Amino acid sequence: MISVFGSANMDLVAYVDVAPALGETVTGRAFATVPGGKGANQAIAAARAGARVAFLGAVGDDDFGAEMRRTLAAAGVDVSELRTVPGPSGIAQIVVDGDGGNSIIVVPGANGTVTSPSPAEIEVISRSDVLLLQLELPIEAVTAAARAARAAGTTVVLTPAPVQPLPAELLEAVDVLVANEHEAAAITGQADHERALEELRGTVGWVIVTLGSRGALTASGDGPVVHVEAPRVPAVDTTAAGDTFVGALAAARVERQPPDRAVRFATAAAGLSVQRAGASTSMPTRAEIDHALSGTDA
Repeated sequence: MISVFGSANMDLVAYVDVAPALGETVTGRAFATVPGGKGANQAIAAARAGARVAFLGAVGDDDFGAEMRRTLAAAGVDVSELRTVPGPSGIAQIVVDGDGGNSIIVVPGANGTVTSPSPAEIEVISRSDVLLLQLELPIEAVTAAARAARAAGTTVVLTPAPVQPLPAELLEAVDVLVANEHEAAAITGQADHERALEELRGTVGWVIVTLGSRGALTASGDGPVVHVEAPRVPAVDTTAAGDTFVGALAAARVERQPPDRAVRFATAAAGLSVQRAGASTSMPTRAEIDHALSGTDA
């Protein structure tokens, strides 16, 4: 089982041809409200990739919170321990341009109230094979969850986004770090992707640096750095690509797929997600991922 201790936001998405500069007003092509948040996205991606998933976090007692709970449950995610707290749910304001690129502003809302995992949440984490973490909850809560997972022998996968300084006690409890090229550079100060990866795996056993349309670099243990190519596909919306990658990777990890194969599986899932609009709405099913991979494996 996979547990996800993370954020749930309602994404307020505006689609434009060219994103506005500071002080500029542009006319958009479309607007959508889509359940999202890095934690909820990763939970849905993992469930659609075939895993059993429990989501741990908080939503507000507003309409957005109720909709996010329904969306997670409809995707097959266990929300029995998802908190509902007084006040607004988290939101993300997202601008998607004509090339599929995006810029995002996150307002934490209910997510900011999760300052530590509850005893019930720690119990779920301890029963899990994999725990997925991101940094849209308070860092002290993320660290406490990682330490609880490490104590229970649960594999900890961290997405260091939004990027911020990482406490040593958090990194020491992480088994797999999945950072995009910008996050890896910010954390290490290394602009070169391979140098950043090598520096990170001095602390974490398995490091993956995602490179967008150029695929991903992966290295585990003392093994070599491997470049996994991304499929060449037309990008409609890249908003959920990273979360789709992590959710699919976790599903592959639960199945004990070898690291390189797991990264190929995750890359295929991300490649499918960028061809569709939205966050949770863009994530592929297991059948779709397997079909995309068919004929590509050695």
